[in-house]
Amino acid sequence: MSRESQTAQPAVSERPELPGKLPDHLRAELIAFRRDLHMHPELGHQEFRTTAAIKARLEKAGLRPRVLKSGTGLVCDVGTWDGVRPMLALRADIDALPIPDAKTHVPYRSTFPDRAHACGHDVHTAVVLGAGLVLAELDRQGLLPRPVRLLFQPAEEVLPGGATDAIESGVLDGVGKMVAVHCDPRVDAGRIGLRTGPITSACDRLEVSLAGSGGHTARPHLTTDLVTAAARVAVDVPALLSRRMDARSGMSVTWGRIEAGHACNVIPMHAELSGTVRCLDLDAWHVAPDMIHAAIDEVATMHGAKFEINHVRGVPPVVNDPVITELLREAMAVRCGAESIEDTEQSLGGEDFSWYLEHVPGAMARLGVRTPGDTAKRDLHRGDFDVDESAIAVGVEFFTAAALLDGRRAGHVR
Repeated sequence: MSRESQTAQPAVSERPELPGKLPDHLRAELIAFRRDLHMHPELGHQEFRTTAAIKARLEKAGLRPRVLKSGTGLVCDVGTWDGVRPMLALRADIDALPIPDAKTHVPYRSTFPDRAHACGHDVHTAVVLGAGLVLAELDRQGLLPRPVRLLFQPAEEVLPGGATDAIESGVLDGVGKMVAVHCDPRVDAGRIGLRTGPITSACDRLEVSLAGSGGHTARPHLTTDLVTAAARVAVDVPALLSRRMDARSGMSVTWGRIEAGHACNVIPMHAELSGTVRCLDLDAWHVAPDMIHAAIDEVATMHGAKFEINHVRGVPPVVNDPVITELLREAMAVRCGAESIEDTEQSLGGEDFSWYLEHVPGAMARLGVRTPGDTAKRDLHRGDFDVDESAIAVGVEFFTAAALLDGRRAGHVR
């Protein structure tokens, strides 16, 4: 932790005692709920079972969730909005990834061979669900300063993200600020990573199709050698961009797929490349398409290849609001102590939580999910990704503290 982070923290003893601790029976229930989701992962826009499970549990608690217009995902208010005072929203994403679950040693392994919760969205869902249940009980006791909105968003992994559909469904009506967590396997369970300003990066999908005459490998001089052209696009385009963009923009073009040809002695007539474009800087993201397309044009033309580009705009960076980041810092200090907070770096990963922040201020925190002392590398988007489930309780109490402190700051203490 930086000296600045340490000095910014008043002693926990100076802070008000907050209700909203997670009871043991609910702690066990949330772990079981997360495991059930983990066993039944659903891809973006297909989260029907997941949506039904969340809806049923909220209704059991006496709440009134509504399914989003897209048919999956839902929104639910804890407390009654008065139509005037803006609410704090807690957001979770609920979709899984199209990769196999490589964990063979756990009873909650995915029951589908080609789908897995390899990004922790099952944990995010359990955290927001648990926070909603705790806050609902506080509301019944007259201890909730003002209403809180729960948002369970579908299709975060599908560019440009399910957040855009959720916004069109009106989930931000009455919302003044929004917070979220994202699992971080580099941070120990029991800890939270915070950062003011950009915490994720912009992310687009890039697809390039090359075409040429093709021919016999014995006579490449009579052909458009698309294998060589594709190889040069893969290597030279990122190199050109590194000299044409400010290095501080953090632009990165990385290819994930190259496909060309079917026989060793035939130069093909078609080739394809696909990958991602990532930018640390929002201004760089805005100019990225023109810069990238010009570089592809230059390289492909040099090799006589015709080309088509499909540049799918994804998400801008998540930029954490300083006031709301400080709210999260205070909430974690109250619950777990200032020593449980660490500074986190900006990631090159993309997150569609950024779309909400185009409309309301907000902040995303890194939820530590690594078992303390575990030296294994369990990165996101890998089939062997798993979490220390004690992180669920940490996330729940973190969110409930943030909601209570935010209400008290607004001067609506009951």
